[in-house]
Amino acid sequence: MTPVTLARFMKELEKLKKESDGGLKPDEYDTRLARVIQELRDRGLDADRAATTAALADAVKGGIITPAVQGHLQRRLGLV
Repeated sequence: MTPVTLARFMKELEKLKKESDGGLKPDEYDTRLARVIQELRDRGLDADRAATTAALADAVKGGIITPAVQGHLQRRLGLV
């Protein structure tokens, strides 16, 4: 399987944000985020640590994810 692109990963996070704003329940958000993380762990991410960390920081600044979700993603992806 080919690795997930950083652009696709960020697009999935944006999609989750929109769905969350549209009424997605917190437990459904958690389930979908877990699926995204599992896909990344299975297929890998085609970006290096610095690019991924910067993209997650930008996502926090843009309101796409919270700092707590950023920390969770960094831990689960082995970035910290």
